[in-house]
Amino acid sequence: MHPTVERFQERLRELGATGEARELPNSSHTANEAAEALGTSVGQIVKSLVFLAGDQPVMVLASGLNQVDTDKVSALLGSPVGRAGAKTVREATGYAIGGVPPVAHATEMRILLDRDLLAHAELWAAAGTPNAVFPTNPDELHAITHGEWADVRHEF
Repeated sequence: MHPTVERFQERLRELGATGEARELPNSSHTANEAAEALGTSVGQIVKSLVFLAGDQPVMVLASGLNQVDTDKVSALLGSPVGRAGAKTVREATGYAIGGVPPVAHATEMRILLDRDLLAHAELWAAAGTPNAVFPTNPDELHAITHGEWADVRHEF
């Protein structure tokens, strides 16, 4: 197992999570790739997205089916938000885009959880590299992230 995934797995254990990280033979960089590799629905994939509210990083954990409505996130945070660039994501989380897990970040940040994730008994999230994932569920995800459930889905 990749050393980054091993370190992440240790952190998961410290947080009390039960899922085992696993490396997939192909990239799980996108929600569609991850769902295909796992034989699951795209809605069960947890996207870890970093935004900036001013100069403060904020993470939104969104269902793989959803686009995040930055106006809703801005209203929740009380300030305008924008997507963070790759350098900011790496600095804030300690991971590169495509492998950012929902926990074990380099810096502490506020986390918003997409309410649509509650519709699934099993979820899959990144585990530190673009081809590593771990299983979880809504209750465990909430417990390990200390995130806030919110309506963040963009309505078309």
